[in-house]
Amino acid sequence: MSKVATRFAPSPTGALHIGGVRTALFNWLYSKNQKGTFHLRIEDTDKERSKDEHKIQIIKSLKWIGIEHDGEEYIQSTKIDDHINVANELLKKGYAYKCYCSTEEIEEQKKRARQKKMPYIYNRKWRDIDEKDAPKDIKPVIRFKSKIEGSSILKDLVQGDVEIENNTIEDFIILRNDGTPTYNLSATVDDHQMGMTHIIRGDDHKINTFKQIQIYLAMNWEVTQFAHIPLIHTIEGKKLSKRDNASTLDDYSKIGIMPDALRNYLLRLGWSYKDKEIFTVDESIECFNLEGIGKSPSKLDMSRILSMNEHYIKTIDEKDLYSNLVNYCEIYKKKINPEKEAKIKSSLSFLKNKAKTLEDIFNNAKYIIADEVKFDENDLKLIDDKAKKIISEFKNKLSSLKDFSKENYEKYLVLLELKEFENLPLKYLSKGNLQRNKLLIALNLSWKYLLIDEPFTNLDDSAQNIFRDLFLNLKSNPVSNAYFTRFTKCCAW
Repeated sequence: MSKVATRFAPSPTGALHIGGVRTALFNWLYSKNQKGTFHLRIEDTDKERSKDEHKIQIIKSLKWIGIEHDGEEYIQSTKIDDHINVANELLKKGYAYKCYCSTEEIEEQKKRARQKKMPYIYNRKWRDIDEKDAPKDIKPVIRFKSKIEGSSILKDLVQGDVEIENNTIEDFIILRNDGTPTYNLSATVDDHQMGMTHIIRGDDHKINTFKQIQIYLAMNWEVTQFAHIPLIHTIEGKKLSKRDNASTLDDYSKIGIMPDALRNYLLRLGWSYKDKEIFTVDESIECFNLEGIGKSPSKLDMSRILSMNEHYIKTIDEKDLYSNLVNYCEIYKKKINPEKEAKIKSSLSFLKNKAKTLEDIFNNAKYIIADEVKFDENDLKLIDDKAKKIISEFKNKLSSLKDFSKENYEKYLVLLELKEFENLPLKYLSKGNLQRNKLLIALNLSWKYLLIDEPFTNLDDSAQNIFRDLFLNLKSNPVSNAYFTRFTKCCAW
């Protein structure tokens, strides 16, 4: 048996569609599982719509999600002569013929089919007519002479045996009247020349597969094996298209979905392995098989993508998380100043717990990332002169403090499980952690008078006991006078 070889063959006519990414992923995983090779073919024969920038973006997108092809890219447009030669050989062997039907004739056939509410199939008019009777003013197309009698069976590696009546397959065009090859001819010739052993693609290609197999047989080539995977649908059950929101790989990258998370989600979209949900790259390769692919369409669920991304954000190594954040910000937001690295890293344990995407982390970390804090003018209008005076006095008071007991503060930060929050603004803390932090600050600064109203509000029993001990040792604290309300746990003191 030949070494397994698979391919992904996108057209560079736009951004990479999420359905195409999953197809590429399945081909890549299968080839790696089988110790084979995975190839990238750029089908750029549509000269009007194909763009180099799309080709570059496709390659970058695949690399971003962790899919890298073996060898150089196979560029279809460089093989046109080979495709034409095969068409001429099929013509010579009697497996193809020239069709001189005019555009008007074809349109009339299509019109009659619509009126009868039947799918259009070319009527094979020129299949058996001698070329001598051909009109001189019409450039012919070359059509493949499809089987008419009986039926054909496709032994699909996912769908099982698929049978079709041969008379439902039209005599399809393999060479246009301008001499350019069509998709079914080019794809078949390329797959043969590339030595593809397995073709894994969407089940909307099944009819093309029956056509392509006929070309394989006519040329006496070894027929490759086919696997057709169900399409991806929207959550409403409609076929996903490029017109839908979040349909391209770039759409997910822009909102801060991490490549590992999206790859894991797409892996599980229509494929299963026991009850396992989370896969590393190595586990994906080791476990992947065609038997695990379902036969029904899968629904793209944004909430599950976000959930998967949230899981990765919370569980991956923080060094890797920071690296992902840096790359994301550089592409879509603003480049992070290296001087901010230490502060951001020390805050990640908090920031990641309130985030589903890298964009969430960026937004929550703006106060760290920003070189200067800018206030909204409307917000500033809410601060009157009295408030400004209080803020100013408080700032000066804090700046002049010299008797802050850092040693005590650090000790109780750890004891009260507040250490991870010490570099964060108070507004980000829960009510309980906020109360802990306020009391610690109050008890470790040199105030002449200290008034605390209901100190145990929002505190659990453990924290209450810790602060009870702190309060009972206020004799060693520089506070001259301390007053408490509803301090029932220490009423003896």
